[in-house]
Amino acid sequence: MSGGTDPRASRPARWAVAVAMRVILVRHAMPEADPARPPHLWRLGASGAAGARALSLPPGAWLVASTEPKAAETLQVATAGGHVLEDAGFDEVRRPHEWRDDHRERARAYVEGATPAGWEPRQQVAARFTAAVARHAARAGGGPLVVGTHGMALTTWLAAHQLITGPPGSFWAALAFPDVVTVDLP
Repeated sequence: MSGGTDPRASRPARWAVAVAMRVILVRHAMPEADPARPPHLWRLGASGAAGARALSLPPGAWLVASTEPKAAETLQVATAGGHVLEDAGFDEVRRPHEWRDDHRERARAYVEGATPAGWEPRQQVAARFTAAVARHAARAGGGPLVVGTHGMALTTWLAAHQLITGPPGSFWAALAFPDVVTVDLP
């Protein structure tokens, strides 16, 4: 505009640029299963560590994992000793410790909508996971957020936010040990 005053110049800006947040969800590497110990105490063995070393995670990312050793160890190995914070918001679905041959069927049924007796309700899992993502997204300072977590918890969160196309059970069943799911949030 030439020769005059732009009437918009005296107004404060009333727009904002939406910045996407990249959240990289890492399903932990294969732990050493021990029927005598609850799964939340399992640690990575040699094959799990090898799987974690094969992951390619962005340098300088904010690293946070569930409080379960296998999740934090996966990120530590994948980043050659990177500093990993822990947050219980990313823990696996809370459920009774019991060694069952039908665990995979029960887990799949859970992510598809069933809630076996004593299992944490999906709404609670999604709420705590969402709160943890918000806490750590703020701390990541606009950089990528890498979350070490678990298959049922991450599937439940993605399904609650309609970030999965197709049945959640099929998505969960296709996850590998380890696996990476990248989500860009507004």
